[in-house]
Amino acid sequence: MVSRTIASWASPPPLASLSLFAAETDFHEAGELKLFVNESQLAFLDDMMWEQGVLEARQMAGAFQMLRSNDLVWSRLIHDYLMGEREKMTDLMAWNADATRMPYRMHSQYLRDFFLDNVLAHGRYRAKGRPVALTDIRVPIFAVGTVRDHVAPWRSVHKIHLLTDTEATFLLTSGGHNAGIVSEPGHPGRTYQVLTKASDAHYLDPDRWLATAPRRDGSWWPEWAKWLDARSGEPAAPPAMGGRKHRPICAAPGTYVLMT
Repeated sequence: MVSRTIASWASPPPLASLSLFAAETDFHEAGELKLFVNESQLAFLDDMMWEQGVLEARQMAGAFQMLRSNDLVWSRLIHDYLMGEREKMTDLMAWNADATRMPYRMHSQYLRDFFLDNVLAHGRYRAKGRPVALTDIRVPIFAVGTVRDHVAPWRSVHKIHLLTDTEATFLLTSGGHNAGIVSEPGHPGRTYQVLTKASDAHYLDPDRWLATAPRRDGSWWPEWAKWLDARSGEPAAPPAMGGRKHRPICAAPGTYVLMT
């Protein structure tokens, strides 16, 4: 899945906290996606995306289906095509099928800089000409990993502890890349583990963390809401939208999502 970053703002900025959902910062152990990332593959993708301007949604979806071919390719061929037994559509399946095109420059930079060269972890990723150092983060971090994540393996996500010097709360929840994050209260069978590391505390490797962090039943969402509440100020009014300078181009949802 694509990774999500949510933060609560102080007034005035900077950020008061930072939340990361299944988000890798060190791509050395990025899982099975690394099988598709080398110079030859990226050159092929660059040529294809240059002609199209984007990576088509079906091409992106196909890559993720190959990572879980038993679940997303072969089992569906057997049940849907050979046996004629279609699975009932669920909310999560419908959401997952709503794929998004990836702009050429964004996707090429992401694969080359992060997956191939791992520049963020090495302090060589640049934004507006300046290197980005994760050790400059001074706000508390809430990082979520999922036990069966095939896109962002949780031990890789756990490396946020090694790359930052601030307070870090790491939470490991049951489920995979999508279902583990979309784990609403009341969903049966959900569990999670959570532990906060102070900025001056000793590092716990993933195996020791797994043996140390307390396990709790239920959705992790209330845990995150409680964490945010303790670190957030008063709600701020949203900025004004529209006006003469920013008139709508067309009616929602726009034309981009309707392109084939």
